[in-house]
Amino acid sequence: MPVSVAAAVLRSLEEQFTLETLSLDEPGEDEVLVKVTATGICHTDIKVSRGYANVPLPVVLGHEGAGIIERTGKGVTGFAAGDHVVLTFPSCGQCAPCISSHPAYCDQGQVLSFQCSSMPLHGNGGAVHGGFFGQSSFATHALCRVDNVVKVDSSLPLEKLGPLGCGFQTGAGAVLNVMQPVPGQSLAVFGSGNVGLSAVMAARIAGMNPVIALDVSPDRLAMAASLGATHVLDLTTNQDPVASIHALVKGGVNYALDTINHPPLVRQAFESLANRGTCIHSGGGGKDLCFPGSHLLHGRTITGVIQGDSDPKSFIPQLIDYYREGRFPFDRLLTFYELAQINQAVEDMEAGKVIKPVLRMPESLA
Repeated sequence: MPVSVAAAVLRSLEEQFTLETLSLDEPGEDEVLVKVTATGICHTDIKVSRGYANVPLPVVLGHEGAGIIERTGKGVTGFAAGDHVVLTFPSCGQCAPCISSHPAYCDQGQVLSFQCSSMPLHGNGGAVHGGFFGQSSFATHALCRVDNVVKVDSSLPLEKLGPLGCGFQTGAGAVLNVMQPVPGQSLAVFGSGNVGLSAVMAARIAGMNPVIALDVSPDRLAMAASLGATHVLDLTTNQDPVASIHALVKGGVNYALDTINHPPLVRQAFESLANRGTCIHSGGGGKDLCFPGSHLLHGRTITGVIQGDSDPKSFIPQLIDYYREGRFPFDRLLTFYELAQINQAVEDMEAGKVIKPVLRMPESLA
C-alpha cells in the first residue's frame, strides 16, 4: 500500500523547493522503505537545482538521509523493520570497481545517481521523479535498494548521521582511503567546508603534521584549528598561499586536497606539493584544469576522488567508531532546520552562514 509523504519538490530550475504531500510506492523486491529522520543538504543538491547533470523534473532531491526501516521488499535479507540506517550513494555491485571494493567509482554510478528514471512519487500534479542518488531523501520517506543502505546502532543520534553518507565520508575518505598517509606527513586543505573539515579531522586521526587549512572565512578557519589544523591561511588576505605553504613546510607538502573547484586554487594546491607529492581534487568537477608540466615531472601526481573512494558498508561504521571515541566530532559542523525551512537552509549554505545544514522531518503530515 502506498504511503503518504511530505516532500520538498523541485518543479522548475527557476523556482524554489515547494513542500507537497505525495504518495510513495511500495518497496520493490530488493528495496526498503525508510522513514527519514533527517537528511543533510549537499552542494550537489544545490547544483542540481540550478541545472547540473540535467536531472529530470519534477524531482525530489536529497542524498544524505538517515532513518528507520518501515517495510522491506520480498527479496530483502539482512534488514528488517525497525533497523536504523544511513543512506548513501548507489552502485551496481557487479562492475570491476564494485567487485574490487571501490563502489564510489561504479561504472553505472553517474546513471544510478542522476538519471532519476523511476517515478515512485505521485501527487495532484502527476508523477514525480525519485531515486536521486538511490534515495531522494528530501522527504519523510524514501525508497532505497539495500545496496546503498548501511545499518547503524540504534543508540546513536540518528538525526546527526545522514551526512556521513556523502559529505563527511568524502573528506575523511580522501585522507584515510586515498592518501593513506603515515604519521608525520604533511597536508594542505584548500577549503574549510564540510568536506575540508572532515579531511582535517581525518588528518589528525592519521597523525599528519603539519595540517594547513585554507579558506576565506575566519570562522571556518577557527573551526579548522579547533579540529586539528596546525596552521590556517586566510585566502582573503594571503596573496601567495603557495609561498606561505612552502615557508611552513620546506620543499612543500606531501599532500594537498582541493575541495573548492576553482581552477586557480586547484593549480595552487598542486604547486604547493613537495617532490613526489599528491594533489587530490574533490571539488565537484566540471571545469577544465591546467598545471605546469615542469612541476609534474618531479614525481608529483594529481588525482580525482568521488565519495572519498569509500566502501560505505565498512567506512561509515569506521567513522562512527571514531565519532564515539571523540576523534571525529562531525556533529560540530551541523545546523538543524525543519523540512519546511529548506529554502532558508539552502540560502544560508550558499551564503556561507552554515557548514552543513540538516533537515529534520516532521512527525506527521498535519
